[in-house]
Amino acid sequence: MTTLCPNGRRIGYMRVSTSDQRLDRQCIGLQESCDELYLEQLSAVAGRRPVFDETLSRLIAGDTFVVWDLDRAFRSTLDAILTAESLKARKVGMHIMSLNIDTSTPEGELFYTIIAAYAQFERRILRRRTCEGIMAARMRGAQIGRPRRLSDEVVADAYSYIDETGYPPPYVAALLRVSPITLERGFRRLGLVAHPYERNLIGREVAEYR
Repeated sequence: MTTLCPNGRRIGYMRVSTSDQRLDRQCIGLQESCDELYLEQLSAVAGRRPVFDETLSRLIAGDTFVVWDLDRAFRSTLDAILTAESLKARKVGMHIMSLNIDTSTPEGELFYTIIAAYAQFERRILRRRTCEGIMAARMRGAQIGRPRRLSDEVVADAYSYIDETGYPPPYVAALLRVSPITLERGFRRLGLVAHPYERNLIGREVAEYR
């Protein structure tokens, strides 16, 4: 078998969701094939994978990252492909034992290339569908993005309140528990003409926030 480096290490990684989940299948498959083996106990959808990240950081050019199954190391096939691309750039191979895919071999590299091309196609289709969905939602009048902090009615009332009382806009913004910039954006959204005090003070507030 052709490898990236004949003296490279084989570093194994395996993950379990709970302490009760058995490791026999992974251990048997990996312990005889790896120079080092690392275990992580957490859910596949966990935001951070400290042992996984640490294992990857230990790999150097010529090494091979070894896992038993895709679902025991990666959140998805796309996650596996992106990891393989990152490792390849570092001249590190990846071996998925259950699928007999080793990116350090010509056959494994070919199979990986085919999967990567298909994943890229899926990403493009997903982006296109997302854009089409957003355009359709906007045509229906749906609001895209974060909800507004202040409704149009509240903005109009705040403008009238400033006009009647002469209170500075930052003070009114504090009463509404928003930043002066948020209030100023609400005025612009409704096309309200700024008060003289507001033009001076909010202008300074915008400069400070920048």
